[in-house]
Amino acid sequence: MTKEVIRLDNVEAYNRLYGLETLHPLVNVIDLHEATRFPNHYTVNYGIYALYLKDTKCGDIRYGKQTYDYQEGTIVSFAPGQVAEVEMAEGMKPTARGILFHPDLIKGTSLGEEIKSYSFFSYNSNEALHLSEEERGIITDCFEKIKRELVHPIDRLSKRLIARNLQLLLDYCMRFYNRQFVTRKEANKDVLSRFEFLLDDYFQSQKTQTDGIPTVRYFADRIFLSPNYFGDLIKKETGKTPQEYIQSKIIDMAKGLLLGTNKTISEISYELGFQYSQHFNRVFKKKVGLSPNEYRKSQA
Repeated sequence: MTKEVIRLDNVEAYNRLYGLETLHPLVNVIDLHEATRFPNHYTVNYGIYALYLKDTKCGDIRYGKQTYDYQEGTIVSFAPGQVAEVEMAEGMKPTARGILFHPDLIKGTSLGEEIKSYSFFSYNSNEALHLSEEERGIITDCFEKIKRELVHPIDRLSKRLIARNLQLLLDYCMRFYNRQFVTRKEANKDVLSRFEFLLDDYFQSQKTQTDGIPTVRYFADRIFLSPNYFGDLIKKETGKTPQEYIQSKIIDMAKGLLLGTNKTISEISYELGFQYSQHFNRVFKKKVGLSPNEYRKSQA
């Protein structure tokens, strides 16, 4: 069967895809039990935000090269600009619930100002949110609150109440993701160990001299995580962002080179991946309180 590519630039496009009723042009709480159409293999190019709660295992969602860890009682989410492939098992009907909303819905609201802080919208494959029964009930209750507003006659408070309940839903998702980071300590430690190994290898193999200072994406890609998920995980485990962790490594190496070699500041900055020694001087002084030359002299 030919794979269909669908642009979901608005909520109505999704409703047409599954034969669902449109209650509001910018937002819909969906229940695929109510679907009247069941496409089984298609690729979605999202122009809206989407968040799904899976009821049963009935198919796969692929984002990038890997399949989502998307089973019963899990949540996955998508933001405008993301592309996902959906493949339903033969003879199965989708049973997910969820919410779709257009960016225009939250313009001028507190959620519109804070939407970028919900980093899980950019999480990648194998990064689904796994819910307990209690958490699942809370998410379902949030869906119901928003659904009640959608069937209520529109008045001057409708947009505000929908946006606030939507923000409540996303806040709960953020809380549950934080809980998941804590309950997956062993897996998180493995990621941290791999990060440290890759960071050491990057400098020891002198990649800095050809590729410059390593980026967060460089490490996230090699650990098969999205940059946002990787960054949030490292921050939870260490109290530092990956950028801060990388910078600490650079400063430690710089101190060793300043005190253990006779290399010039320019040579050291180049070895550590800085294109300009002035940049290295600024970073070092900001972290240490002394310029590289001052630090070298203070330890002589």
